[in-house]
Amino acid sequence: MLKEVAYNDKKDVKMNKPQNIISWDDFEKVEIRVGTIVDVSEFPEARLPAYKLKVDLGLFGVKKSSAQITKLYRPEDLLNRQVVCVCNFPPKQIGPVMSEVLVTGFIGEAGEVVLAVPDKPVRNGTNLS
Repeated sequence: MLKEVAYNDKKDVKMNKPQNIISWDDFEKVEIRVGTIVDVSEFPEARLPAYKLKVDLGLFGVKKSSAQITKLYRPEDLLNRQVVCVCNFPPKQIGPVMSEVLVTGFIGEAGEVVLAVPDKPVRNGTNLS
């Protein structure tokens, strides 16, 4: 059973109300797609523990990313796992890695990242709708 958490931090939801209201048009601009992790390697140059990832997004190609997910996941746990990615941010240089997609997740109480994943397999590149 999940524990209910009281949020007092500015970063968290207050009074059960959204913090930043957006329009449907704003939401439609965000490309949130599913991909499969096809390569995982250590990222010793990262300031915080992280992995370098390659994510197969189907017709959109294989994209590079990095993710601070080492607290809960080992490389062998990640290989061939589907993840939810934001695909239309501009590329971002993270140390020696040019990140091309953002692999999404939720921050747990101890600061660990829990990946956002589909609960059933879907075709790589499928857009969240």
